[in-house]
Amino acid sequence: MIAAQDTVDLALAAASGRCDEIIVIVTDRAEASLRWAGNSMTTNGASTSRSTSVIAIKRRGDTAHVGARRSSVVDPAAVDDLVRAAEDAALSAPDAGDSAPLLTGSGDPADWDDPVPGTGAGAFAELAQGLSAGFGRTDRLYGFAHHIVETTFLATSTGVRRRFTQPTGSVEINAKRDGGSAWAGISTPWFADVPIETMMAELSLRLDWSRRTVEMPAGRYETLMPPSTVADLMIYLGWSMEGRGAQEGRTALSAPGGGTRVGERLTDLPLTLYSDPLAPGLECAPFVHTTHSSERMSLFDNGFDIGRTDWIRDGAIHALAYPRAAAAEFGVAPTIPADNLLMTGGTADLADMVAGTERGLLLTTLWYIRTVDPITLLLTGLTRDGVYLIEDGEITAAVNNFRFNESPLDLLRRATEAGVAEQTLPREWADYATRAVMPTLRIPDFHMSSVSQAQ
Repeated sequence: MIAAQDTVDLALAAASGRCDEIIVIVTDRAEASLRWAGNSMTTNGASTSRSTSVIAIKRRGDTAHVGARRSSVVDPAAVDDLVRAAEDAALSAPDAGDSAPLLTGSGDPADWDDPVPGTGAGAFAELAQGLSAGFGRTDRLYGFAHHIVETTFLATSTGVRRRFTQPTGSVEINAKRDGGSAWAGISTPWFADVPIETMMAELSLRLDWSRRTVEMPAGRYETLMPPSTVADLMIYLGWSMEGRGAQEGRTALSAPGGGTRVGERLTDLPLTLYSDPLAPGLECAPFVHTTHSSERMSLFDNGFDIGRTDWIRDGAIHALAYPRAAAAEFGVAPTIPADNLLMTGGTADLADMVAGTERGLLLTTLWYIRTVDPITLLLTGLTRDGVYLIEDGEITAAVNNFRFNESPLDLLRRATEAGVAEQTLPREWADYATRAVMPTLRIPDFHMSSVSQAQ
């Protein structure tokens, strides 16, 4: 298999001239996984793969026509066929509504020719050692660790060349004891900092809380939402903050009578929700690299620099996502989201928030989140593996699971207290979004719409 950089060069050189521009994106992916069940390691594996995408653009006056093709074949002889297929698709494609001039570049970045890093079973050595120590204890442990290292090379016929390596790792552990179940998860780029002992101690404490169980009906409860649950809902909000949809009256960020809700105050809490490719520990690609267009980003923007964006600043909606073409149409600056999400502004400690609760719920994980109404961003989902009753400032029991109906926008409007921001793993979206920092939120009337029979 030839180097990814050589594949890029082959694809650019294979352009026939039938189209005006070519974009090439090559991603080398190394992946490793580890599973355990019933206090025993079960399976592990490692793999490598490559994806090569070619995007051909044919310009006809003021219109642009795009053809994109992707292949996982690593044979250099297949590159010519891939380029031909993309060109053929572009020649028969309809007008692209997000057309913009491609960016120009000035040669290879300094790390362009560096070796591509990988991963393997060795990444889990310290984790496995910590888990083995836990296997000899009372609780039964189940879980999964996953590590992906992707190195992406982007090049265009207009001279853009960008490279980025994205490490993505996660650990999820379920602990069970006497019918009780608890979950904990963490994200980590390189598995050098997994606090496995802390995670198992927290799981053991939650199972202690589960020695007593209480059945509670559906209703609205004062609820403490730790960082993982806040992340699951705020990530969905982040995915919904497209400028075009808001401008056209199709989303929860549309203003009554036209325009958007940018500038509207959601809460008096000093909460700021932002993405930043340089956030320590949550670094992600600082440039656009996409094979298709959406309302959040455009393939015509490949290579465009991504910086920090405050989506909500000090409690008020501050920005929406606009690729370059949409930004020009609506007279705003281009704003592209980075692949992480952070919320800051709280100062309280979770233990103090529990101590300050007369009667309420501690909601530790969410599951199976789906949209009910996109116009209000109303979501539904289930609780799972840990809802706990707080009485007079102490956690006294585990309670049954619920189905909930809530909007992340409304949660921010109703939140009365925020905790210190912590790096966390969103359980529902862990397959798509692992890089998050969130606070605990106090919601005075979280809507548990019905009791769930899930165990």
